[in-house]
Amino acid sequence: MPGGAVTLVGATRVDRVEAPVTIKAYFMCAFAAFGGIFFGYDSGYINGVMAMNYFIREFQGLPYPPAGATEDEKKYFVLPSWKKSLITSILSAGTFFGALIAGDLADFIGRRLTIIGGCGIFIVGVILQTASASLGLLVAGRLIAGFGVGFVSAIIILYMSEIAPKKVRGAIVSGYQFCITIGILLASCVDYGTQNRMDSGSYRIPIAIQMLWAIILAIGLFFLPDSPRYYVKRGKIDLAASVLARVRGQPVDSEFIQQELAEIVANHEYELQIIPQGSYFNSWKQCFTGGLSTPSSNLRRTILGASLQMMQQWTGINFIFYFGTTFFKDLGTISNPFLISLITTLVNVCSTPISFWAIERVGRRPLLIWGAVGMFVCEFIVAIIGVTDGGNKEAIKAMISFICIYIFFFATTWGPGAWVVIGEIFPLPIRSRGVGIATASNWLWNCIIAVITPYMVGTDRGNLGARVFFIWGSLCVLCWIYAYLLIPETKGLTLEQVDRMMEETTPRTSAKWVPTTTFAQEMGLTDKGTLDPAIVEDVERKGSVGV
Repeated sequence: MPGGAVTLVGATRVDRVEAPVTIKAYFMCAFAAFGGIFFGYDSGYINGVMAMNYFIREFQGLPYPPAGATEDEKKYFVLPSWKKSLITSILSAGTFFGALIAGDLADFIGRRLTIIGGCGIFIVGVILQTASASLGLLVAGRLIAGFGVGFVSAIIILYMSEIAPKKVRGAIVSGYQFCITIGILLASCVDYGTQNRMDSGSYRIPIAIQMLWAIILAIGLFFLPDSPRYYVKRGKIDLAASVLARVRGQPVDSEFIQQELAEIVANHEYELQIIPQGSYFNSWKQCFTGGLSTPSSNLRRTILGASLQMMQQWTGINFIFYFGTTFFKDLGTISNPFLISLITTLVNVCSTPISFWAIERVGRRPLLIWGAVGMFVCEFIVAIIGVTDGGNKEAIKAMISFICIYIFFFATTWGPGAWVVIGEIFPLPIRSRGVGIATASNWLWNCIIAVITPYMVGTDRGNLGARVFFIWGSLCVLCWIYAYLLIPETKGLTLEQVDRMMEETTPRTSAKWVPTTTFAQEMGLTDKGTLDPAIVEDVERKGSVGV
């Protein structure tokens, strides 16, 4: 398209770099969070399924233990640690590669179509799992479904961060984590309802239901626009203007839309001058340029995103949601481990909405710092109680209480906070790949923890029991130190202002930073106050050749 097709009036005031937003636009942004439901459900259903008697019988090829069987005889009817490890971790292996691939696809076909494609791949994987009656097909289905979850989990964060208004971006992205918790809760409810069935429906029903969430998300996204920042990256400024007007609920010729789009275009041109574009492999290389000592370097941001997601996994939360039911069952003092697992999931769901308010009022950095403190205190208490009086039923109740408090701290801080921050810290030229790398890191460590945990706590292996919480607590101490030293405060800033903040401050001084100028002013305004047409033409030219 010819340059200059859209007139961009540049903002000269930092409070005019984002258009006002209507209620309709808020709902449009919030719907994207629905992707968290099938991510959470898929992560959660396996927890209960692996403890179901019929599932164990089917995948062990054994009959039920006869009436009056001794405890030693019943041990043969427990799923061995290596099968638990394989079944759980193979999904995360698929999501790791899916998240990396999704970063590329999101730049070529768009954020929206990448997510829809991920839903399709996920459905294929679920069909295979539902049809499975052997370990091989179940594992293949979870691997394929993992690719789909990787697509969605990486790009839904990118999509939401790019279309959400700055004042509520943290709250809306936190809604994704809330939907994850709802998905886990739904999975727990379905598992609880089918656990005593004496046929394959006990595990096939929980598996098959998750197709519904993918179908709803895919159909809904067909009616939503793509990200305006994606169109700017591709040099399609007229489409970016049209989509931005729709997302913000404003006329396309509104001065607000022109000023916000001018800021996005000017920032992208600024980043292109700093980050030379080139071949496909060079574009990946740009994610790792710059020095570690420079807070705004691409290398530093990439490491920050990947390590933040690693730290989120190190909190140990997925030990509860992947292996909680089998862990409580192995304690031998809880009559209904499915019910306890359901309670911990309810705590997760009910706590997460607090983050909607806290992440915008308190900020990202304080939440992550104090959330880590709350988690390691609770985890050390659980470990100490378990080691000193683990056979006492009253002590077990106290342990469960502190596990619930620990889940509260995670759900209100590190659960949503890590996803919010990785969607904000990358500049547009590397944003899709940066978020993809960070999400892949989450799934890599998710996979590692899923592989090793059964060997750590399984009664046929390490049999650590409650002592495993000493490990999780120690790792949360590292999360606390990490958050204090490395996490910047991004509250209340546009994505373009976050770029500038990271150039001018350190993590510990970032909360005091305020923007003083706009990118449109710096890159060049004409006498009429419009963005220099040469900048628009350059962005269009570079985008049209896919750099």
